[in-house]
Amino acid sequence: MVKKIILPNGTTVLLCPLKETEAVTVLVDYKVGSRYETREVGGVSHFIEHLMFKGTKRRPSSLAITRELDGVGAEFNAYTSKDHTAYYIKVVKEQMPLALDILSDMLHRSLFKSEEINRERGVIIEEIKMYEDNPMMHLGDYFDQCLYGDHPLGWSIAGTKEIIAGVPREKILEYLQSHYHADRRIITVSGNFETRTALALIKRHFGGRSMRDGAHEYVEAMPRNSRKAFVKHKDTQQVHMAMGTSAYPWGHPDAEAASLLSIIVGGTMSSRLFIQVRERKGLCYYIRAGLSSYTDTGDFTVTAGIDKARVGLAIKTILSVLEGVRSKGVTKEELARAKEYIRGKITLELEDSESVAAWYSKQYMFLGRMLTPQEKLKRFQSVTLKDIARVAKSLLNTSTYTLAVIGPYKDAKMFERLLKNSMIKACLR
Repeated sequence: MVKKIILPNGTTVLLCPLKETEAVTVLVDYKVGSRYETREVGGVSHFIEHLMFKGTKRRPSSLAITRELDGVGAEFNAYTSKDHTAYYIKVVKEQMPLALDILSDMLHRSLFKSEEINRERGVIIEEIKMYEDNPMMHLGDYFDQCLYGDHPLGWSIAGTKEIIAGVPREKILEYLQSHYHADRRIITVSGNFETRTALALIKRHFGGRSMRDGAHEYVEAMPRNSRKAFVKHKDTQQVHMAMGTSAYPWGHPDAEAASLLSIIVGGTMSSRLFIQVRERKGLCYYIRAGLSSYTDTGDFTVTAGIDKARVGLAIKTILSVLEGVRSKGVTKEELARAKEYIRGKITLELEDSESVAAWYSKQYMFLGRMLTPQEKLKRFQSVTLKDIARVAKSLLNTSTYTLAVIGPYKDAKMFERLLKNSMIKACLR
């Protein structure tokens, strides 16, 4: 049973005991990510995440932090998304006090030395170059740019090389002070621990006052219905494409139906797209469909690495599969298999304390409530063929699709024609 406590400073604490493990994960989530940024500080959420590991007053270098964690065999990391930033440490249960102490030290007393900031600029610029050199890693940025336009959701989480090279230390600290507040924070402890001890430690390390300083919320995403194709010229041997449309935000009544539909369409190696595009026609190496959700919007996307010589046929086949599901629906057997697949995935994932922490933290952060795995699975089980058909009409309407392509092309004309033809066929049905 998950226990929720709100500290006097506004911090939410979630305690998720798991007696069948010897591990404990401490996860600290802040409700701030790249969509909270302005152009002049694009990428600073991610920059701050890096800088939190560069030294504190008590542990004055990154080596001092990592050596202490490595000394107890800890797993630790952090990540920045468009709507939140997370830091976690996973340890054997006896080391939970150390995990909370180090996270508190990093998040409250990092030094942000000018020399460390300047050194880390180079690290992040190299990270951006790595993404740019790898089409599979960079494809999502181009698709988001197409779908969301000049909106923070359409910008790269890592920022640009120019901004990272020049953003002043003062701007970094100003952003930190505007968003890293106690009442924007969720601390989740999952694993084998004693509740009273954990809560006492959290209050000691994270119970202090938090002064707000000019906090602002994200810019709301406006609905986008425009179709367009975008091409990034790159001399690749394989064409990489991402194609999709706007979808549902967190907490939407059709969220479970949309997840099951994406599994049937392209979520597994027995899905419609995988069988039709890869197995039967050999047109791609990878192909998958997936959903992303935010507080106010979301997107459904099909991504694929396509045979350069048959890219037109591959995209036509993908569009045909999507339109087929939209017009004819799915079978009872497909829906049953998708439900069993999601049951297996959730069950296996939640055997790990880190996954359990993320499960409850995200739900509370974006929904303000928490479903147990059993309650969530019950929702999946209640989805009907009629629900799938309704969602398919919305998400698989290819006449509204945006297409982003990385490959050896000078312009997007061919891809615009493919989308236009799909729109005409959809209208004739």
